[in-house]
Amino acid sequence: MSAFGNLRTINDDELEVMRAWRNAPAVRANMYTRHEISSAEHLAWWARTRQREDQQYFMFERGDRPLGIVAFTQIDRINNNCSWAFYTAPNVPKGTGSFMEFLAIEYVFSKQQLHKLHCEVLAFNTPVIKMHQKFGFAVEGIFRQHHLVDGQYVDIYRLGLLEEEWLIKREEMQRKLQAISGN
Repeated sequence: MSAFGNLRTINDDELEVMRAWRNAPAVRANMYTRHEISSAEHLAWWARTRQREDQQYFMFERGDRPLGIVAFTQIDRINNNCSWAFYTAPNVPKGTGSFMEFLAIEYVFSKQQLHKLHCEVLAFNTPVIKMHQKFGFAVEGIFRQHHLVDGQYVDIYRLGLLEEEWLIKREEMQRKLQAISGN
């Protein structure tokens, strides 16, 4: 386990906690799917997801306390890239998202040995766009008026990070996170 936390398998007895976090208003507000997800819908989605080889979901924990979910989707082993997303539990300690991001990037490039990690962020979620950029992600494009939110079309930012870019940025981010974590 890293001083920053740990990504681990999600246990079946944590599915309701996972759904509750996903249904938190602050999480739903920044997702493509914004309705409140029922237990039946969540369980059906999880059953489908577990059968897919192009998706992996992990529980993020720090100090044995579950704090969020990290998702890898569109895992493409031919082109060696994937998409990722995350969300935290309500009222997590400051810095939790950054620890999750560091571990997600490490997982993709070190353990999965992929070439590129990418994501999409709703344009109004500027804190997450800025956080990704601090980790070395570049804006690769903007899908203009791409997603309907509350009757308004919003832009979607597509960001990407290459393995060689991460190798340049990794040490700096590790130092910053060590300062936050006290290690």
